Amino acid sequence: MQGKIPVFLEAVRAELDIADNTILAYGRDLADFTRFIGEKALGFDDISRATIEAYLIGLDHAGLAPSTRARRLSAIRQFFRFAYEEGWRADNPAIQIKAPKQAKSLPVTLSEADVERLLAQASQHGKTVADKRRNACLFQLLYATGMRVSELVSLPVTAARGNPQMLLVMGKGGKERLVPLSPPARVATCDWLAVWDEQAELARKSGVPASKFLFPGRGKAGHLSRITFYNLVKAIALAAGLPPDNITPHTLRHAFATHLLAGGADLRVIQTLLGHADISTTEIYTHVLEERLKSLVLTHHPLATDEK
Repeated sequence: MQGKIPVFLEAVRAELDIADNTILAYGRDLADFTRFIGEKALGFDDISRATIEAYLIGLDHAGLAPSTRARRLSAIRQFFRFAYEEGWRADNPAIQIKAPKQAKSLPVTLSEADVERLLAQASQHGKTVADKRRNACLFQLLYATGMRVSELVSLPVTAARGNPQMLLVMGKGGKERLVPLSPPARVATCDWLAVWDEQAELARKSGVPASKFLFPGRGKAGHLSRITFYNLVKAIALAAGLPPDNITPHTLRHAFATHLLAGGADLRVIQTLLGHADISTTEIYTHVLEERLKSLVLTHHPLATDEK
């Protein structure tokens, strides 16, 4: 099985235009299943439905979350479907296995006041003016658009040229969408671009070509890494006096959606802005508002207080 996984991953990459991070996740999940098969001393043709179910039960006993088990089963399903279509197997042993039920957890979000504290701190965080302007731009764009962190850090610099009122974002599966920019986000972007151009000119004089990304990085990808930005969010949250354990880049995406919904935005509009393929994914934010409204009634309604 181990030799077949790279073939499967390359086919998936070519046919479905899946993001690199998803391909890497598939590879890790299938590598873990391969390890399990090796421990059982089973050949590729020996893998049955019972084998896969035993693997999933083992993951459950190991304490892995339902979401993790569901993701690994998804990778296994797609692999064996590909194996069946390619004629590697005469059957698909994973076709009838049901994924574990996942409880819908409410996303952690921030109040508008908390977001304002983060944005203010971001504009002051950094050793240089360039750092501060970059950080301000990162946070303003994330909250103004609700982009995924991978979409944000990989933005091409051309997307931000010309002081645009709308930003073209490349989402999952290569799907493009337009998201509006707030006035503060536009100002922060223009301020950062002025620094970006200065740095690019210095690089050209040194014989280094300018980066094609709005947020350049030194890694192989050429742009700021997700891990670097994740750590930056934690540091800025701590500096802003907010609990860093509860705040990630995705928290600002949740805040974007929740605050829009609280302000009266249509759920379909929010779905489009977030780049969700299914409206059911967006509907989780209605539960956030329901909890908030329930708390509001229980706190302020005159008949909700305990009689003394």
